[in-house]
Amino acid sequence: MAKFLLSLHVLASILFIGPVAVAVSMFPRRAREALAAGDGQPSAAASVRLLHRITQVYALLGIAVPVMGVGTAQVMGIMGQTWLIAAVVLTVLAAGSLLLFVLPAQQAVVDALEAGAEPESEGHTRATGGLRLLPMTAGVFNLLWAVVAVLMVIRPGSTTGA
Repeated sequence: MAKFLLSLHVLASILFIGPVAVAVSMFPRRAREALAAGDGQPSAAASVRLLHRITQVYALLGIAVPVMGVGTAQVMGIMGQTWLIAAVVLTVLAAGSLLLFVLPAQQAVVDALEAGAEPESEGHTRATGGLRLLPMTAGVFNLLWAVVAVLMVIRPGSTTGA
């Protein structure tokens, strides 16, 4: 049962967290291009909306990853191990950065694009303000997940034989 749950956990990680990581990374560049183009390039705005939607949907699906991870850890009897607790804390930090910083900044850009914000308008200013920090928060989000993935593979101090 543990191998089956672990397989589901890894598969969910790849299928759900991977697209979020890619969409979050691509968003700032596409957003800058779309805001600079204004109404002149509707495909740029469409790609920004698509990346935001991917981030939202796959973030919601990504909830399955820690849920399955906790279930797997319980079946394996490793809930109290330090490396796992560290991975859980980093997962919570990654989710927090996504919910508190990345998604609101993305939404501000999408709102500005949908409103057809002119470069001098308040909506455009708010969108570009959030966009300044977005590459950094996207990097932090992806770095946190990378560290979690490494912890899952290396499992420092684990007594489970890996």
